[in-house]
This record gives sequence, C-alpha cells and structure tokens, in this order.
Amino acid sequence: MDLLNTLVDKGLRRELPTRAEALAVLSTSDDDLLDVVAAAGKVRRHWFGRRVKLNYLVNLKSGLCPEDCSYCSQRLGSTADILKYTWLKPDDASKAAAAGVAGGAKRVCLVASGRGPTDRDVDRVAGTIKAIKDQNEGVEVCACLGLLSDGQADRLREAGADAYNHNLNTSESTYGDITTTHTYADRVDTVQKAHAAGLSACSGLIAGMGETDEDLVDVVFSLRDLDPDSVPVNFLIPMEGTPLEADWHLTPQRCLRILAMVRFVCPDVEVRIAGGREVHLRTMQPLALNLANSIFLGDYLTSEGQAGHADLEMIADAGFEVEGAGEVTLPQHRATAGGCGSHEGAGCGSHEGAGCGGHEGAGVCGSTPAAAATAAPAPQVDELRRDLVSVRRRGAGTDIAPNA
Repeated sequence: MDLLNTLVDKGLRRELPTRAEALAVLSTSDDDLLDVVAAAGKVRRHWFGRRVKLNYLVNLKSGLCPEDCSYCSQRLGSTADILKYTWLKPDDASKAAAAGVAGGAKRVCLVASGRGPTDRDVDRVAGTIKAIKDQNEGVEVCACLGLLSDGQADRLREAGADAYNHNLNTSESTYGDITTTHTYADRVDTVQKAHAAGLSACSGLIAGMGETDEDLVDVVFSLRDLDPDSVPVNFLIPMEGTPLEADWHLTPQRCLRILAMVRFVCPDVEVRIAGGREVHLRTMQPLALNLANSIFLGDYLTSEGQAGHADLEMIADAGFEVEGAGEVTLPQHRATAGGCGSHEGAGCGSHEGAGCGGHEGAGVCGSTPAAAATAAPAPQVDELRRDLVSVRRRGAGTDIAPNA
C-alpha cells in the first residue's frame, strides 16, 4: 500500500502527486478499489469532514446553441428531443431556484446555452441574480454563460454573482476532437477572467468521451494549475441525437477511480459529482460521497437526475450530512484567501454544470509509480443503457414542478 500511503500523506499536506502516481490510481484493479476509496476518503474527511454541499441547476436558456461540443444535447446540429426555450424571466428563474433552496441547496447555478453572453445578456442575468438573492437569503449564485468578453466577469461580480463556472472538459491535446467552434485556450481565458474579477472559479471535466488515462491526468493537472475553488466531475450522459450517443465507456468502478484521482490532485478543493452520476455510478453513488464533498440536487440541464428526496436519503444513509447555509465550504486557508464561503451565513462572503458542472454530455496498490507506464485502458462497455437516460420534462421552462 506504499502508493496509497504516499498519496494520503501528500493530500494532507496539499502536496501535488506526480503524474505517475495519478496515473497509477487510474490503473488500480477492482480488487483494490475499496482501498483506493478509503485512502482518498481520508483526504476528503481531513479537509471537509462529512459535509456534503448541495447545488441546484437552473437552465435559463435551453437549446439552439451555435457551438458544436460533441457531448452536448444543446449543440449545433443536435437532434436530441430536449426542451428548447429562450431566456427565463427573473421571477420564473427565482421560483425555480427557490425549489432547490427549499430542498437544501446552498448554491444555485444559473446556466445559459450559447457561445457566450452579450452585454444585454449580462444585464438580464444581473436582474435574475438580484431576484434570487432578494428572495433567498444567503444563497450562493454561480453563473455559467459560456465564454466571457473583457469586463463581463466584473459586471457579474458587481451584480452579486459569487462564482463563475467554465469547464475545461478534456485535455488540451484532444480538445479539438470534441469541439471545433472554440479552443481550449478560450476556456482557460474565461476561467482566468473570472479569477481576476474576484469571482470564485469553478472548472471541471467530463469523463467518458473516449479519453485515455493520460488525458484525464492532463486535464486534472491543468485544473490544479488554474486553482479553481470547485472542480465538478461530469460523467458523459450519452444523449441520443448527439455525436457521442454510443459512447458508453464507463463503469462504476472507473468512475470511483477517477474521483479518487481528482481528490488526490485537488485535496482541499470542492470536488463535485456532477452530471451522469446516476447513469454511471448507479448503486455505487454512496461510495462516491467518500471522495467528493459536493453534488447536484435533482435534475440537470436537459436530463433528469435522481429525485431530490432520494439524494437526501442517500446522504443520510451513507453517514454524511448536508452542509448548512451558515457553514463555510472551503478549508480556512482557501476561504480566507477570498474563496467561496469565506463569510459564514453570507453565501460566498468575499466576493463557484457541462454548464456549471451539469452539462450533459458532465498500478496495483502498493506498486511503485512506474506502474503507471502501463496504465490499463478504459473499459469498453458494449451495452447501451439508454434506459438510464431520461430527457428533462419538468422544472425550468415547463409548468411542471421541479424535481428538488
């Protein structure tokens, strides 16, 4: 167990693992999986105790996106039978947010399809942020509107946004295989703009798009360099009508190994299990709470998630507790540096979808790190489990009550 002992020690010291060590986590065997979860769980509990932060997505504008992201049901050319609607009015968005807050959500993530907001869109979202905060005391608001132009992050901050989400999604070397209408550098630039404006940066990845172990380690190390406060880990939801509809490469065991690797590389960061957890982790979801300290409550952008009450029961049954509105999410050294949750009872006190971490697609233990050189390839899952994917037909954009 030398590898895991080393990773735990490094995680408690906030020391970055080597690439070889991170790769070795992904290549551990199923026989050693519980040891991997237990080791990463020590790091998770050291920095976050047994608290689970709940987040709630509100899709402000759905479908008809001009970008060609292969994983997304809202993309250019998608034939997925999803809800399509233009901007929600502030009061409608606030009502949708209130349902999540009533279910225990501490953060509301406002997502809009599109390449990026116009200045008029920023004004529109500013009104929505105000309506939500006026009606939900202490709630954190994260905006996820695509690529930002100069000055827009500052305007969102001034409007009351606490955080901004923009995911890197995959490694720089493979990004062009997934999206051609914008670049990996564009995404990095938007995360940096959010940081510079004093917003809590939220940026993560999507696993299950045919990437290698090396790609996964590359993107997580890139995220570590960007130093977001929150890292959402999405598992691709292969929606019919998208280019990746037949990509079922994940098993519950691989998802757990990915989450463990992210925890070791980002020990003191809010790691969120985002889109696809119900589809790919399935009955193993409670184990994943030992690795991540944050989840989305209820439905995602265009697909349905687990019922909100089932999420709460799962958290309680697994021996965890929902993080309260007055609790600080991040460890003190990050919170006092201006991270999200730095003032108790005030949302993101100093200033966190795959929109907002919810974009649909969202070596043997004890061996030496050299084992990573022969990292096992991602398993090929032949069965298409389309029965596990349901298009969202309730909540925002409908007259049906949300699943919160």
